[in-house]
Amino acid sequence: QVQVVESGGGLVQAGGSLRLSCAASGSIFSFNAMGWYRQAPGKQREVVAVITKFGSTTYADSVKGRFTISRDNAKNTVNLQMNSLKPEDTADYSCVAYGVTNYWGQGTQVTVSS
Repeated sequence: QVQVVESGGGLVQAGGSLRLSCAASGSIFSFNAMGWYRQAPGKQREVVAVITKFGSTTYADSVKGRFTISRDNAKNTVNLQMNSLKPEDTADYSCVAYGVTNYWGQGTQVTVSS
C-alpha cells in the first residue's frame, strides 16, 4: 500500500510564502507524475500543479508565476513553493501520486490572512 504524506501547511499573511512537501512510500520516480490539488470550502477540488517523472510541469493559471513545483531527489519528495500568497489561495492542499492507481494524501491546510 502506497502512502502519501503532506507537510508544510499553516497560516501566513497575504504576500507571504509557504513551502509544502509531499513524501510517498517508494521512489517518486516510480510514479508517472505527482501533483498538488486544493479544495476551498464550498468549492470543487482543483489542480494546482503537476510534475511528471520526466520533469515536465504544468500549473493552474491562477498560480502561474507564484507557485513552483519541484522534486528533491535526495529526499524523495515533491515540493510546492508558494510565493505571493493571496487570501484566495486558502484551501486544503493534497498531494497525489499518479500510478496504476492514484494515491492521495490526507491534505494539509493553508490559510492566507488578508
